[in-house]
Amino acid sequence: MTVTVTQDKGERIAKFVSRAGGPSRRETERLILEGKVFVNNTKVTSPVLFVTDNDLINVAGQVIGQKEPARLWSFYKPAGYITTEKDPAGRSTIYDLLPSNMPRLLTVGRLDFNSEGLLLLTNDGALKRVLELPATGLQRHYRVRVFGRAKQSDLDKLARGVVIDRVHYAPAFAEIEKIQGANAWLSITISEGKNREIRKMMQYLGYEVNRLIRTDYGPFGLRKQKVGTVEAIPQFYLKNVLEEFKIKL
Repeated sequence: MTVTVTQDKGERIAKFVSRAGGPSRRETERLILEGKVFVNNTKVTSPVLFVTDNDLINVAGQVIGQKEPARLWSFYKPAGYITTEKDPAGRSTIYDLLPSNMPRLLTVGRLDFNSEGLLLLTNDGALKRVLELPATGLQRHYRVRVFGRAKQSDLDKLARGVVIDRVHYAPAFAEIEKIQGANAWLSITISEGKNREIRKMMQYLGYEVNRLIRTDYGPFGLRKQKVGTVEAIPQFYLKNVLEEFKIKL
């Protein structure tokens, strides 16, 4: 099966300009209202305009080139950070930890405030979407510490899929790694990544999650990466993964 994300009409101009190394989306929209943005030598009067690589774009005298190629980074998210750019409650976000010279990045999926581990980041919306799609077939692997008397017979129930609060969760595969007193370390693999999926499944079984670490997202893993660091995934490796999973952007 080939997974394809199409963008026939291109991208909204503000997003395209931002990804191509120009002003931010908000700044581009402001410049449009000031009459300082031209596409193919025609003044742009509304930010609701879609452009492609074939268009000649001029923003306040700056000629915008082709957008950056799709890239991917591996970030080791610490617990205690949220995966949004801003938080109304004033909590720290992952963007507080990223180097200031990095391009505007999107998260591939999420990790909740108390979770840690691998979070993929990309500069490309199409790549983000296709990596998140269950149809793409990228499994997520976690190490999870739970409080409670973990039994393999309980964990095996997840392999058939479960319904929790009227929400169906696809089969998950869990094994006990080791028992530590009243806690147990589990190895869990899922394929969907719904909101707080593992925490809800553990609660369903009567366990309380007190630590959750994502170690792998498909073929991408943390390996020896340190907490709070971000590393670029080599372009040749990303290209090989897209080919292996028959992904066309």
